[in-house]
Amino acid sequence: MCDSSNMTSTQKAYLAGFLDGDGSIYVRLKPNPTYRFGYQVSPYIVLFQSSRDREKFSLICEMVKSFGHLRERNDGICEFVINKKDAIREFLAFVKPYILLKAKQAELILEILDAKEKVENKKDFELLAKLVDRFRELNYSKKRKYVTLTP
Repeated sequence: MCDSSNMTSTQKAYLAGFLDGDGSIYVRLKPNPTYRFGYQVSPYIVLFQSSRDREKFSLICEMVKSFGHLRERNDGICEFVINKKDAIREFLAFVKPYILLKAKQAELILEILDAKEKVENKKDFELLAKLVDRFRELNYSKKRKYVTLTP
C-alpha cells in the first residue's frame, strides 16, 4: 500500500477535506446468489471531480494511487475508487483525524469491515446488514423525498 509516513500532515488534511467535500463513503448490499447469504457487501470510498479538471485531479489521485483506481464515467465525472478493505482501512487511518463532515461514515465503514470479517452465521449476517442500513441515515439519497415546511 501507500507509505503514509512520506505524506505530510498537510497532504493528509487536504485529502480528508477533499473527501468531506467531493467524496463519498458508503457500502452497498447487492443481491448476488453466488454468496452464502445471497448478498454481497461492497464498501467504497470515492473521490469525485469533473473530467474537465482531470489533469489536476490526477495530481491528487497520484498521492494515493496504490489505494485504488481512477476512472472516467460517461457523464463527465472522474472517480478515484477505493474498494478493497485493506486499502479503505489504511486510507482512513491517515485521513480520519482530519475528517469533519464524514466522520460518522468513516467510523461506520470501519465497524462494517470488522463485522464482515466475523460473519459466521445468518444472525451475524443480519447484524451486518443492519449496520449497512445505517448509511441511509448518514448519506444523501437520490430517492430522498423533500418536505417543505411552512412557518
